[in-house]
Amino acid sequence: MEPAMKQTNVMNTQEQQTQQPLKLIPLIVAIFMGNFLSLLNSNTINIALPVLQKEFATNLSVVQWTLTGFMLALGTFAPTAGYFGERFSYKRLYIFALFGVTVASVLCALSWNAPMLITFRIIQGAFCGIIVPASMTMIFQIIPRHQQSVAMSIWIASSIVAPAIGPSYAGWLIQHGSWTWIFWTNVPLGLLAIVVAVFFIPYYRLKVPKGFDVWGLLTVIAASSLLLITLSQGSVWGWGSANTLLCLGGGLLALTLFLWREMSIESPLLQLKVFLNRRFTLTVILLCIVMINFFSGMLLVPVYLQNVQGHSPLDTGIILLPSTLAMAIMSLVVGRLYKVVGPKPLLFVGVLLMIVGNLPLAWLQVDSSSAYTLLWMTIRSLGLALVLMPATTAGMEEITHEYIGHASSIQNWLRNVFVSFGVALFTTLLSSRTAVHAARLKEDAGPNLVHLSTTMGINDLNILSTLIVVLALPFVFAIRSKRKKERAMDGALSDPLR
Repeated sequence: MEPAMKQTNVMNTQEQQTQQPLKLIPLIVAIFMGNFLSLLNSNTINIALPVLQKEFATNLSVVQWTLTGFMLALGTFAPTAGYFGERFSYKRLYIFALFGVTVASVLCALSWNAPMLITFRIIQGAFCGIIVPASMTMIFQIIPRHQQSVAMSIWIASSIVAPAIGPSYAGWLIQHGSWTWIFWTNVPLGLLAIVVAVFFIPYYRLKVPKGFDVWGLLTVIAASSLLLITLSQGSVWGWGSANTLLCLGGGLLALTLFLWREMSIESPLLQLKVFLNRRFTLTVILLCIVMINFFSGMLLVPVYLQNVQGHSPLDTGIILLPSTLAMAIMSLVVGRLYKVVGPKPLLFVGVLLMIVGNLPLAWLQVDSSSAYTLLWMTIRSLGLALVLMPATTAGMEEITHEYIGHASSIQNWLRNVFVSFGVALFTTLLSSRTAVHAARLKEDAGPNLVHLSTTMGINDLNILSTLIVVLALPFVFAIRSKRKKERAMDGALSDPLR
């Protein structure tokens, strides 16, 4: 009875909004701004990593935590949006999260050492992790059904535009100002988003949930954090050291406790029974694989362009901009193609393009042209665009409305956690492989030792990331395509309240 009651409450909310004239454009702008701000913060810091490395006189394995910690918090706190949104209202939660991002941005800009910046970035990531699911939920709970498609297209546009302009935007700020301006510019954006949200997002509140799974949240945070520390610090401590084994054991124990609790209580943080759906499980695994590959490139390529070839942060952003714009444009096209051919052909072509675009990046030279890097990055980005939307939709459309919130939270959580694991692992391997090549070339490379050994280390990891993408192919083949008649029925039943 509970899902039906929730549907009735949502429908009543929408009927009330229909009776009272809704200022649709300001409302969509308010939702757009928060989602844009959240995703922008996840796509600007990677350009600044080499700058932060020099600014704080530390190594890449430390400053990469400004990205890794953010992504981990982004995924870990996303599942809490459902409970707190129903408990306090999504409007209040959304405004609170916007305020948190704004304050955290100020603290990031004022940081004078790496540990402080990492801490405040993690806090910022936690608030951003709440904004994304909260903003999407409000679209379906506030905006009348016949206008939801327009609102969703604009919401998706914010998800595309932010990653597209993030690197070049950050590069321009760093070159003409300082890395701190990446965070200072969030302040007016955040304050404006808060003002618009206060005035144009209507207050509403659904039925208060039974309870919050505190132990579920604590165990999942402990598991994710300890396993991530193991991957990032294992090579520093030694893989057989007491610290490494203690973190690994603690992480596995916390993960076991989390899984046991989620499967044994009535109102878990994450409803794991959605994994009983075969297609959903396959698409989640597929998304985790391709996102590890994508973010490994977003880590390795800026390091190569800045530390090896000496490009400025702005030049790096400009070099990467066409590939992200190509991905944004392709993402707009894929939605139409999906209705015609279904997910499987798009996924197959997408994974192939990612393999084709990634492998040549394993043949980089110290003096490789920017055009060479741009070409293969663009091909890889086009492939990713052909994978993300079809994989996400193919999995989510199999889940009933009762569990759609849990499925969305699980997908978002796992994707971000695996990205964090991937970034930590690739950063650790880059340091170790660079050291191996430097030791081998010490007498022959001369003054180019650092540049040459770094390039060879990056090439090693690009081979690894290519092999990781190849692992996605069996999961693509295992996904069954729906017949045309089934896709037509899905279109007729696309209402989120069904």
